[in-house]
Amino acid sequence: MQTTVLKIGSRGSPLALAQAHEARARLMAAHNLPEEAFSIEAITTTGDRIQDRPLTEAGGKGLFTKELEEALLAGRIDIAVHSSKDMPTVLPDGLELSAFLPREDPRDAFIGTSAKSIIDLPRGVTVGSSSLRRQALILRMRPDLNVATFRGNVQTRLRKLHDGVADGTILALAGLKRLGLQSIATDLMPLETFPPAPGQGAICIESRIGDRRVVEMLAPINHAPTAQALACERAFLAALDGSCRMPIAGHATIDGNELTFSGVILTPDGKKSHDISAGGPVADAAEIGRAAGEKLRRNAGPRFFDGWS
Repeated sequence: MQTTVLKIGSRGSPLALAQAHEARARLMAAHNLPEEAFSIEAITTTGDRIQDRPLTEAGGKGLFTKELEEALLAGRIDIAVHSSKDMPTVLPDGLELSAFLPREDPRDAFIGTSAKSIIDLPRGVTVGSSSLRRQALILRMRPDLNVATFRGNVQTRLRKLHDGVADGTILALAGLKRLGLQSIATDLMPLETFPPAPGQGAICIESRIGDRRVVEMLAPINHAPTAQALACERAFLAALDGSCRMPIAGHATIDGNELTFSGVILTPDGKKSHDISAGGPVADAAEIGRAAGEKLRRNAGPRFFDGWS
């Protein structure tokens, strides 16, 4: 009888479980172990329970990770599987991000009912989104639209759309693909004009620092280019003191030993923004992101950030 080799923690939403299943499948293949060797523990987080108000009012990104991290520290699970864009830049003492799976398409997808694209929407209609970044980018494109907060998992948001709460919404294409729902996208947002959140499309795995057995199990499934790109993006976010309280976008790409990064900060109404581009050796990924964030902060000036937190 096969005993459990690794306990995998995950949020309980269909998308989170799909990500946990992908991590399990990669571990099974890497170590030639059966499915029964890996148990998946679904854990409800504070962010899952709060549905009546924006997370910016309740505490930010850590609301999607707190209970999983508590289970890790208590030894109830061995690893936690997360969406990288949900991860705070500062982790609890004793924990680290120890692996990244190959990144999916980082673009956002528009799903419209009254028009196929944001550009074609009638004036004054409502687009639903829970992301301050997406709200600001929508308003930068179409200041005549009404943007409403749209909380819940993918299925909940699609149901709200079907019920006529909004004429359109924007979701990560990566999530739709992992759920087999990419065909419902009516338009894909270009990276150049609608840049993604730092970490979007990438699954990360969190574990206890110093847990050699777990680190050795994760090593074969870590995707180095994704890890390098995310090191840059997360350093950019950290330099801006970023969380989901701030409209921030950032995306790094790897070509051989070279990294290219672009980032933007916006006011929540989308009326003002500051962009930056940077690049350099992959070995300097974190430093490139940190320097870009610090330069953008200087360029924007302290008054740009008033009222964000």
